[in-house]
Amino acid sequence: MRFLMTLNGGGLQPDHELYAEMERFVEELTQAGVLLATGGLGQEGTHFTAADGKVTMVDGPYTEAKETIVSFALIDVRSRDEALELFRRFWAIVRDGEGDLRQVYGPEG
Repeated sequence: MRFLMTLNGGGLQPDHELYAEMERFVEELTQAGVLLATGGLGQEGTHFTAADGKVTMVDGPYTEAKETIVSFALIDVRSRDEALELFRRFWAIVRDGEGDLRQVYGPEG
């Protein structure tokens, strides 16, 4: 089962200790073979909306940074419970903020 763990922006103040803890966590997930991809996302982007066949594009940066996804991790685990436990451990490192855990469906790569 694949899950996408996301972290929203606004308020997270990373420091050396947080980076070191996160590096250890990422290495552990990599060694366990559950981490498929991870990365940060820029504030710049293009937002698309479509209504009645009309497509509208608006370039970022986005005004509500706290609602914008700033980083992600794609994991492959045996169960939803395992994904929840890994996300709990992630939040123990990050301590404050918002994010989502969502199952990824579709062909596996």
